[in-house]
Amino acid sequence: MAGGRRKVIISVEGMSCATCAQTIEKAFKKREGIEEVEGEKRAREAEVTKKKYLFLFSLSLSIPILVISMFIGDFPYKSLLLFILTTPVQFIAGYGFYKGAYGALKNRSADMNLLVALGTSAAYFYSTAATFFPDIVGREVYFETAALLITFILLGRYLEAVARGKTSGAVRKLLEIKPAFATVLRDGKEMTIPADEVMVGDVIRVRPGERIPADGVVIEGYSSVDESMITGEPIPVEKRAGEEVIGGTINKTGSFLFEAKRVGKDTTLSQIIRLVEEAQGSKAPIQRFADQVASYFVPAVMVGTARGQRTGF
Repeated sequence: MAGGRRKVIISVEGMSCATCAQTIEKAFKKREGIEEVEGEKRAREAEVTKKKYLFLFSLSLSIPILVISMFIGDFPYKSLLLFILTTPVQFIAGYGFYKGAYGALKNRSADMNLLVALGTSAAYFYSTAATFFPDIVGREVYFETAALLITFILLGRYLEAVARGKTSGAVRKLLEIKPAFATVLRDGKEMTIPADEVMVGDVIRVRPGERIPADGVVIEGYSSVDESMITGEPIPVEKRAGEEVIGGTINKTGSFLFEAKRVGKDTTLSQIIRLVEEAQGSKAPIQRFADQVASYFVPAVMVGTARGQRTGF
């Protein structure tokens, strides 16, 4: 790119709400560079597994909390039992919300983590006070509110992680389509070189069953090519001299020579991969709007709550 700059797409983990992107962007702007993280597939699978078990842990405690709170009448030490069941949900399953809220405040922003942490903490600590000091605070407890809110949000984050994992899997499959080697004719000799070393203008031979290593134009020979990965059409397309071929597609029958016109990142397949990666990491206009709304919504809720307490509402 101009000015010696490069556009780099990286994988960022731990983004759990609409305004997390703003916080991360602020942090990146304070640094001159970033490091590449290897093992994206394993990291993504680990993230999905972690969120799955965290949700199941929260759910396993939230169900008895809900049943005891809503469907079982008063009995001795009921509030104490709910306190015992809710505490792990609040501080183990809900730890991520406190961590995210701290990070947001540290970067002078307000996000969903802060809102959830404040809301569930208010319900939890009020209920805790009512459990141990009922004559002062009152006897009504709201442990199920805190536990169920955390559980439902963890479910949403788990489903979001699964969806992102499927998109990453699609990118990996596209990368697997790219051929590793190419047979080029240079100085009157055929030689096998890594596909990444193919240059524009190289004459490449493609034999039956091989993947085409670059975009180009057939100059000699005849064959049929499976282009279903690009067009979705299952019937092979006949190719003869003067017709274009697409990198990553499969040569089915004959052998032919073609001249490379687009190689590396300029091939159709590479552009598809780039578009999928950018779609996964970019924000739609409605999401950018939601980011702005969320950044003002949390402070507005806090200010409104504070005013309500002062006025007695």
